[in-house]
Formats: sequence, C-alpha cells, structure tokens
Amino acid sequence: MLEVIELHAGYGRMAVLHGISLTVNAGEIVSLIGSNGAGKSTTLRTISGLVALRDGEIRFKGAALRNRPAEVVQSGISQVPEGRRLFSDMTVHENLLLGAYTCAPGELAERLEQVYDLFPRVRERSRQHAGSLSGGEQQMVAIGRGLMAKPQLLMLDEPSMGLAPKLVAQLAEIIKRIRGLGVSVLLVEQNARLALEIADRAYVLQMGTIVTQGPSATLRGDPFVRRAYLGL
Repeated sequence: MLEVIELHAGYGRMAVLHGISLTVNAGEIVSLIGSNGAGKSTTLRTISGLVALRDGEIRFKGAALRNRPAEVVQSGISQVPEGRRLFSDMTVHENLLLGAYTCAPGELAERLEQVYDLFPRVRERSRQHAGSLSGGEQQMVAIGRGLMAKPQLLMLDEPSMGLAPKLVAQLAEIIKRIRGLGVSVLLVEQNARLALEIADRAYVLQMGTIVTQGPSATLRGDPFVRRAYLGL
C-alpha cells in the first residue's frame, strides 16, 4: 500500500533522513522505533507533505504521492500528530469535524458514529471542551479526528506519550481494533515494548537511517534491540 523509497528529508540545511526505505502492506500494523532525534516523526511528516521531500519517492497504492498535505489526505492517508494537537477551546465534536473536511455531507453522520462506536467515552464527552479532558481522552479524540478523514492508512505519532500504563494497554487494543476496520497503521513509538507487541513488522531508526527491520517477533529476540530498546 505504502512504499517509501530512498527518502531524504530535513529542515533547512539540516539533513534528518538519509535514504530510508520502508513499506506498509494492506491490513498491516508497521512500527518505527528509535530514540529521540532518530527521524521517526520526520518520516511521518514527510509522508504527510509537512516536510519537503529532498530526494527519493513516496508511492501510495501504486501512484506517486505528491508532497502536498491536502492531496495526501485525499489520497487516503491521515496522520495523528505527536502531542495530540487538539483545539482546547473547541468542543470534542468540533475537533472531530475538523478532521472531516474531505468528507461529503452525506457521509458525516456515518463517520461520526464510527468514531463514537470505537470510543464511547468520546461520545459521552462530545459537548465538552477538548482542553477539559484527561490525557487518555484527548488521545482518543485525536485518533478519532484522524479517522474522520476515512483513511486507508492511519499514521500515529507517539500515541502512548504521557499515558499511564493502564491506558497504554487500552491504546494497544484500540490500534488493533482500527486494523479490524480495514485501516492499515504506521505507528511511530519510543515505547518499543508497545510497538513490538502490536505491530506485524518494525523498522529501527538511528540517526535518520534504518539499521534493522523484520517481523516484530524476530526483533523482540534480536540482541541489539533487546539491549538498546527493551532494556534486557
């Protein structure tokens, strides 16, 4: 579904990504793991068109993807940003509507109902200001907003950040349920345990370069991954 081929990107004169390549197949959960500054978020932002592509190619469903955010969303890719980035003075319902700007009017009610079915707590809080919610509830709203675009590929940037362990376990189940809706997932996580628990495959980034990759079960047993990212 998604092909990233020899991708180079960065900010100003600073190069961050140095020729990385990865794929996400239909129905997969694929994770990018690595330490802070490895290039994980930059990878998602470049796919989304928020960071300029310096070299390489991004293909989605066989077609070249232009580096323009609106066209990326219209093609079927949605990103849930790090830190949730909700509009705190707007209601939960209004935040969800902001994710539906590509939605035909006749589909809006159906998409809202799908999000509310996935997140009953979001339905309960729909008239509250987003800034009044707990961290876990805000993350549910952020993911729901991403799903309002009806993506075929959902990219999640550090969704477990700042969440209590119990909520992290709930998040893992939510991501699996999203895959059950027919949505592929590209997951960026510093929590390597979580990422390797729920992903089918994973890529490990260091300093903008992929240093190893493979099925999650294989990487959980890899001595380098165990030492560097799992603390074993």
